[in-house]
Amino acid sequence: MAVHRKQAGRVGFVELDNPPVNAMGQAVRAGLLEAVEWAEAEGLERVIVSGAGRVFAAGGDAREFDLPPIEPHLTEVLSRIEASSVPWIAAAHGAALGGGLELMLVCRARIAAPDTSLGLPEVNLGVVPGAGGTQRLPRLAGTATALDMIPTGRSLSAVRAKEIGLIDRIADDPVAAAEAVEAGWLAERVRIGELSVQPADEEAVETARRTARKKRRGEEAPLRAIALIEDAQRLPLSEGLARERAAFLELRGSGQARALRHLFFTERAARPPAWLKDTPVPAHESAAVVGGGTMGAGIAYALLLAGLTVTVIERDAESAERAGAAIGALIETGVKRGALSREKADGLRARLTTTDDYGTAASAGIAIEAAFEDMAVKKTVLAALERALPENAILATNTSYLDIDEMAAGLGDPSRLVGLHFFAPAHIMKLLEIVRGRATSDAALALGFALAKRLRKVPVLAGVCDGFIGNRILARYREAADTLVMDGAMPWAVDEAMVGFGYAMGLYETQDLSGLDIAHAARRRRDATRDPNRRYIPIGDRMVEAGRLGRKTGAGWYRYPEGGAKEIDPAVEALVLEEARRAGVSRRDFSADDIRHRLLHAMINEAADILAEGIAASAADIDLVTVHGYGFPRWRGGLMHFADTLGPKAVLDALRELSRDDALVWKPSPLIADCAAENIAFADWRR
Repeated sequence: MAVHRKQAGRVGFVELDNPPVNAMGQAVRAGLLEAVEWAEAEGLERVIVSGAGRVFAAGGDAREFDLPPIEPHLTEVLSRIEASSVPWIAAAHGAALGGGLELMLVCRARIAAPDTSLGLPEVNLGVVPGAGGTQRLPRLAGTATALDMIPTGRSLSAVRAKEIGLIDRIADDPVAAAEAVEAGWLAERVRIGELSVQPADEEAVETARRTARKKRRGEEAPLRAIALIEDAQRLPLSEGLARERAAFLELRGSGQARALRHLFFTERAARPPAWLKDTPVPAHESAAVVGGGTMGAGIAYALLLAGLTVTVIERDAESAERAGAAIGALIETGVKRGALSREKADGLRARLTTTDDYGTAASAGIAIEAAFEDMAVKKTVLAALERALPENAILATNTSYLDIDEMAAGLGDPSRLVGLHFFAPAHIMKLLEIVRGRATSDAALALGFALAKRLRKVPVLAGVCDGFIGNRILARYREAADTLVMDGAMPWAVDEAMVGFGYAMGLYETQDLSGLDIAHAARRRRDATRDPNRRYIPIGDRMVEAGRLGRKTGAGWYRYPEGGAKEIDPAVEALVLEEARRAGVSRRDFSADDIRHRLLHAMINEAADILAEGIAASAADIDLVTVHGYGFPRWRGGLMHFADTLGPKAVLDALRELSRDDALVWKPSPLIADCAAENIAFADWRR
């Protein structure tokens, strides 16, 4: 049964039991409704509702979202609990999220264990709370709290929830505490629905709207949630609940909600492939990182946070000292932000060693090279690690582009090498591309996935090619954008078009942030293998030659006076126009829609080839890479989910039309033609 109940004297105990997170599916809703009627029929003095397992209840059952609404509806069940003559007490632990918190809000009293997290994160699935969250939370904890929690999806700790009146008490054993609640105090408790809402400061509401438009650009649900919170100030509860329910149902069927649900389930499914299930994971309590620059320091810090003992190896003692300082600065930043206690920070430092001696890492179970992106350098580092570490230690490379098979060929045992492509900043970015070379052992792959889980990263298995999944798509994105700039658009017009699509930052502003010399080096590395028939755009090279490397030099595609905000630079426009004149290009106008059309189809076409070649295992994996590594708007579901909203036939027709401009670069991927011919979605294509 999804809901258990028992009676002890005049106290009823109701326990939600719907593993793994006690989602409020149809069986739970029906069980709660039966429990209300049971408690009233038995003439109980109180009902204590709790959750089995690790959580109280973590929201609705998202699997039901694509189905017609199934009775009984949660809003009706909760209203029945709130109106009951028998007062309910919520005894929460673990997580009380979404419908779980809405259940707490209809109880007459709320008690939580210290580890409880409370929130209404429905906007993260493209919907608003659908069972009273936007109407009851402002009545209980104030409009300011509702504006802080609901449009952002932010959760609160039990301590903070107690401070603002969201819960009444904190107890290690909330069920026992609920049993001990004084009958007189409980009888005097007022139903939340009967409370009035204090009008919010209009500026607070507008601030919430501005924040939503900035931080959740293009998303519908946060703004709808704010409007519903406003409704709570002026409408009776019944009318507010009706509006909330209507908004929930409308949004549930929207494209944004479908995209976000797709990502939600795809992220949950991001785990080792089935054929690795029985592969033992090598020990990895100790790790070595070679290279203490920005990337290496971030990787080392992430490993420390995950509880590993870490040795960072640099080329000399002075560099090792700098690496230690860089990691120390990351630790101090964590303390200042409140993410680390001073005691935990000291513990991280105690597990860190920086050295120029490879022998110091002789006990490491895994070593990750994060050296300069140069094949010779990486081969030298890996050879030194192979000599210094035990034979069963796994070797990993953090290369962004280079051929892992070529690196492995230089090792005595190439099966030890796996690619672990972290994204900067490595301690923050969620994506980890796990790259499987021809010789990579199952043990090395299993360790890669185990490490991703320990680091709380989203793992995606990739095959070997230049740039793997993400950087290969990025290279095509850049090529298509540079062609647009040569042929008629300006860099800022390209950026504005893609920000309008939902990216947080445009391609050229992103290059300024990372440094134009990075992309320049990647182009030079490809010179020897570049197809001479493929059009090459040299504008980026001219920028580097002019010393415009981005923010670090105060000027790149934009200028940054005194290190401040970006400004459009007439010098860039002059440089672009001069290069177009040299190339004999007759420039033309491109609208924002034209720009988006070309760039998105360029990326989709490249991604389809990646899928067809087996570099990515599924379209869903490409979605994870583009969202978590490259800023593709989450509410569009990822690149290939977006492509499926267009449809393979429409994508194919668009590419054929674009190929009139350049038959080589716009040649449609055979996979797209196959999907169009077979009338199947990219998500359903299998090798």
